[in-house]
Amino acid sequence: MRCPIMSAAFLFLGFSVALASPPPAEDPCAAFTWDVSRERTLFDREAQNLAAGNAVSAAPALATDRLYQLQLRPQTEVAFATQPGKKMPDERKTYAGLASLTVETGGIYRIALDQAFWVDVIADGALVPARDFQGRPGCNAPHKLVEFLLPARKPITLQFSGGRVSTVKVTVTRSPAATS
Repeated sequence: MRCPIMSAAFLFLGFSVALASPPPAEDPCAAFTWDVSRERTLFDREAQNLAAGNAVSAAPALATDRLYQLQLRPQTEVAFATQPGKKMPDERKTYAGLASLTVETGGIYRIALDQAFWVDVIADGALVPARDFQGRPGCNAPHKLVEFLLPARKPITLQFSGGRVSTVKVTVTRSPAATS
């Protein structure tokens, strides 16, 4: 025979434990205000490993819509195409590298990174200004996205600098805003 007092006690205890449990952790990657579904899909794939260049002539070519993992070098060993747009406090403890890219169709493209790195785009020997950016602490799929207006069929250089780790995952995708 069941005791109604004991049943009520166990029921109360169950509710108390449920209410005291912390809510499920929110996905920090869900906090982007941009549609980053394409980049998130790419970051779920296996990355192609490449050694980043230490000079423009040694920069590997990247393609859009692929995930790469670039092996970087100490920043003091990299000969940049132009001075990085952001000066790091102690460049002896940071990593950097170069890559190249040519897009067939000009427009707004996103460079997505899994780490906190500075990214510059150089076209025709000059820095291309960033149009916009977003980043989310706690997210590395991706961590940061920067939009640039890229020229069609012209070689550009991507400069990664100021990172605290020796690798960075990167994708280049056409912005959904550019195709709508």
